[in-house]
Amino acid sequence: MERPDRKGSTVTHGFGPVTPPDAQVRAAAEQRQAQLTKPGGALGRLEELGNWVAACQGVCPPKQFERARVVVFAGDHGVARHGVSAYPSEVTAQMVANFLGGGAAVNALAVVAGATVRVADISVDGETDSLIAKHKVRRSSGSIDREDALTAEEVEAALAAGKAIADEEIDAGADVLIAGDMGIGNTTPATALIATLTDTEPVAAVGRGTGVDDAGWARKVAAIRDTMRRARPIAKDPVELLRVAAGADFAAMAAFLAQAATRRTPVILDGVVVTAAALVAEDLAAGASAWWLAGHRSTEPAHHLALQRLRLEPLLDLNMRLGEASGALTALPMLRAAVATLTEMSTFAEAGVSTADTDTAENTELTVPADNPEPTVDTPPAAPDLRK
Repeated sequence: MERPDRKGSTVTHGFGPVTPPDAQVRAAAEQRQAQLTKPGGALGRLEELGNWVAACQGVCPPKQFERARVVVFAGDHGVARHGVSAYPSEVTAQMVANFLGGGAAVNALAVVAGATVRVADISVDGETDSLIAKHKVRRSSGSIDREDALTAEEVEAALAAGKAIADEEIDAGADVLIAGDMGIGNTTPATALIATLTDTEPVAAVGRGTGVDDAGWARKVAAIRDTMRRARPIAKDPVELLRVAAGADFAAMAAFLAQAATRRTPVILDGVVVTAAALVAEDLAAGASAWWLAGHRSTEPAHHLALQRLRLEPLLDLNMRLGEASGALTALPMLRAAVATLTEMSTFAEAGVSTADTDTAENTELTVPADNPEPTVDTPPAAPDLRK
């Protein structure tokens, strides 16, 4: 796989070119919004979202999502053994089993949002069901504060896994994708990636993750500081950055996001872990972020930094920090609402409703009083505005 050239070469890292959402269809959607039975802009950001979906689908009005698909990328991280998380690494495999049993937040939220869930074991430090371990690269990534996360062969395998998973889901009919994460300690590599790529000091980027105490927070800051020392020299090489300072699950997520964009499939991003992978994915496939929507803003400081760098404004800000695609799934019904309003609402002409610029001359009468030689205009009382 080729390496990047930040000076504008055609290096692709194995991903096809990213075609942006259709600007002509977006313009058609904007015109349709102006014709719907509502004051212009009255649905606020729902209108922008509907226009974006239309542009992504290349058709106006857009179609409602028929196969919203969540992929939770699971992986462990060696740095978790050094006190940066409130939970032991064993929880990753236990939560994966919970996902498969339908008992996690991602399962409950997917039902409400009209989505289905797939779990992919990329680097869980334990045995998992063979059905989800098809693309497994290794058991746990290395402790990034003191060693590389992956070998060169492993990072290539993880990138191939993420690309293959995106292709599998899109080929099976997925029309909107959501990436989720599961892995104890994974906010440490996420924060290290974001702080490195945004040139932010660790203390300004580190959050509480799973809820570490002050001592755990200090250990996490130190681990990220040490990771960044190793990451800064290779920050302009996204593949090397994933190999040295991230992990197999991050590499797979980044490839998944990049490949979805090359396949013209919209994605809703989740929290800090997925968005860290998205930062790298934008370097793997320039322009990929045009196909992404930020579902929510996490409480993690690094998440805000990453969203700013990607120029994505989140739909929700509910103080969530769970991961698992929980924030993105909570936002999905809003995206469905945006599609519904653009597609299902009647236009003024279809509904027989007067528009704001209807010629008022039709509702006036010219009269000339006997004691006033100058004509005056009598205007009847205004009709109620049925659009409010």
